[in-house]
Amino acid sequence: MTANPGTPPTPSVADRVRHLTPGDTVTACGFLGETPVLVLAEGGILFASTDERRVAAHPGGVILCAACDGSRLLTGGDDGRVVETTADGTAREVFSGKAWIDTVALGPAGARAWSAGKTVHADTGKIEPGKGAPKTFAAPSTPGGLAFAPKGVRLAVSHYGGVTLWFPNAATKPDVLDWKGSHLPVTWSPDGRFVVTAMHEPQLHGWRVADGANMRMSGYPGRVRSMSWTATGNGLATGGATALIVWPFAAKDGPMGREPAIFAAGSSRIAAVACHPTTEIAAIGFEDGLILLIRLSDGAEILVRPPGAGPVSALAWAGKGAAKGAAKGAGNASTLLYGTEDGAAGILTL
Repeated sequence: MTANPGTPPTPSVADRVRHLTPGDTVTACGFLGETPVLVLAEGGILFASTDERRVAAHPGGVILCAACDGSRLLTGGDDGRVVETTADGTAREVFSGKAWIDTVALGPAGARAWSAGKTVHADTGKIEPGKGAPKTFAAPSTPGGLAFAPKGVRLAVSHYGGVTLWFPNAATKPDVLDWKGSHLPVTWSPDGRFVVTAMHEPQLHGWRVADGANMRMSGYPGRVRSMSWTATGNGLATGGATALIVWPFAAKDGPMGREPAIFAAGSSRIAAVACHPTTEIAAIGFEDGLILLIRLSDGAEILVRPPGAGPVSALAWAGKGAAKGAAKGAGNASTLLYGTEDGAAGILTL
């Protein structure tokens, strides 16, 4: 970054990054135990420890979606397969069909879900390998996103016209949170009080789960493709603009009637956001390749990667979202992993 005249330069840790060359677009990343893993577009998974190795999870196919919880990596591809990969490099097929797998999600107690066409499949962790079948739900339209509630097996399914909240293990009719338009990625607040989607339009939409009250979050110049809850769970950090926008969710009405906090204005849009799991810090990656760390208490910035290369496509902190049953201390929580559209990646340990 170029500092304005009279201002000190942005502190940098770029020289501490261990660079990787996956050689393929990185569509997602995460940690399995202590090992950083990169999900590659052309069907492979790179285990990026000191002795790098690749797992062909979807040979001959393209990985379209992925979710990682610290002990499992779930991927879906254009080959119609859902594959679960674990820290030892074992890749096990959990589903195979004819339609592309558009979305996947991981939940508590071994739960997982995926969508193929309009059909949502949910395995709540009770099915033994090779036995039984997942529960299914016919969404009103092709789902744009899936997310399990933080506690209990309740699945949010975003689609055209809103979000459906479904209990796969119950015979009760799913609840529907209505709002016109196409809803894509979906997320629950860590306390389970709110559900928020990023829409096809350049805005977010949220609901208070208790009563379905609506909350509209607009003003973005482009579509929001990345969202991440802060360590306290009181803020939702988002991309889609040239600055980091963090919406407040501590109050009972969430962000309604409140202004978001804005940090780190840049010259290109933010493509990826990842909040640290225990500290009020956010990592943000821009379309021009720039990566910054932002301290949310005062907006202080640290440079991780200078601009001038391919768009940042994936960011993840070690330990983020590790499910119950995952290995204790899964990953150093102060290790950041990133990947880019042009096949570059890096690991930073603070």
